[in-house]
Amino acid sequence: MSRILFWLALAFLVLMALRSKLRGMRMPPPQAPPRKKLPDAEVMLCCAQCGLYYPASETVKAHGLDYCSAAHVPPP
Repeated sequence: MSRILFWLALAFLVLMALRSKLRGMRMPPPQAPPRKKLPDAEVMLCCAQCGLYYPASETVKAHGLDYCSAAHVPPP
């Protein structure tokens, strides 16, 4: 009885290995999804008053220097 179980288990393992091998041959390898183009990074500037870095689109220029807000601009 144990011999029959051994041969059945062996046949099952061989069939599963063959099935796995055939399935791998049929399916193409997975491809990475295409990467999305990220938007260009904005230039960061340093505030002359507090040293905070902020986007260049938010700059307040005064006296030839860049400030992060109008509150940091010193009076003339």
